[in-house]
Amino acid sequence: MPASALRQPATDLATIQALARDDMAAVDALIRRRLASDVVLINQVAEYIVGAGGKRLRPMLLLLAAGALGHRGPDAHQLAAVVEFIHTATLLHDDVVDESDLRRGRKTANAVWGNAASVLVGDFLYSRSFQLMVELDRMPVMRILADTTNAIAEGEVLQLLHVRNPDTDEAAYLRVIERKTAVLFAAATRLGALLAGADAATCNALHAYGLNLGYAFQIADDVLDYASDADILGKNLGDDLAEGKATLPLIHAIAHSDTSTRERLRAAIEHGNTDAMPEVMSAIHATGGLDYSRQRAGEYAEAAERALDGLEDNEYVAALRGLAHYAVNRDH
Repeated sequence: MPASALRQPATDLATIQALARDDMAAVDALIRRRLASDVVLINQVAEYIVGAGGKRLRPMLLLLAAGALGHRGPDAHQLAAVVEFIHTATLLHDDVVDESDLRRGRKTANAVWGNAASVLVGDFLYSRSFQLMVELDRMPVMRILADTTNAIAEGEVLQLLHVRNPDTDEAAYLRVIERKTAVLFAAATRLGALLAGADAATCNALHAYGLNLGYAFQIADDVLDYASDADILGKNLGDDLAEGKATLPLIHAIAHSDTSTRERLRAAIEHGNTDAMPEVMSAIHATGGLDYSRQRAGEYAEAAERALDGLEDNEYVAALRGLAHYAVNRDH
């Protein structure tokens, strides 16, 4: 179908969310039912982190992918909850590793209850997610999610190896965000296609969509750490620098700065020196680091859209296209 004949994608998140509202309400109800434990602390920490809301993009992606192929129902709700549990577990663990104290505009769980509780409740959410997926008794589903959670764990370790490493280049950065972010996006969309009984080519197309969307989303997220407002973003600006993480805007600046500036930028990463933020920002702007990163995010968003070209156009496909636009044009 020519591009001119395609349904125009909704590019604002609220319109996209409205399409999946009823299904997401069912997912949220399922999440709260299956969070329940007779261990009070688990209920407190899990409800705190899940109740914080957020965009719920990953479970919504699964529902939209399934809907794009004509499938809706309880199995999609259950797998969407699994995806959200896995994502929430990674957030709990991430905040401990990164020593973060703010997420989505409020204190992190580890800042409230301590590291031990956050790690252990994260483990509970991982194990609960596997209980939910086993109930569906579908080996292909379990294989996808087992491989995905393993890749996410690899990404966490890989990122740890690059902390305070000024030699991190774009290729290394992309390997980290593939495992930490993109693989769960790809799993969500592939699972949606699988539930709909799609053929291998369609499952692969939805996987490619999710993977490229994940790259676009994470690169855009890393741009916001240098280009947004703390109140809008819901976390402290410069957190990546404070944690010694070289993300794409800074990687680009290092690669394109003069020798003396490059050495100061490298030192800022090695020491997690937020006092160097003004000079870091100056170098990023001088080298076009934000524009370059936005361009790369846009390229991945375009690749995500192209992956959908073989699907029959409908409102769910339009919503998936809209998310590709939203991923690179949002302010938080």
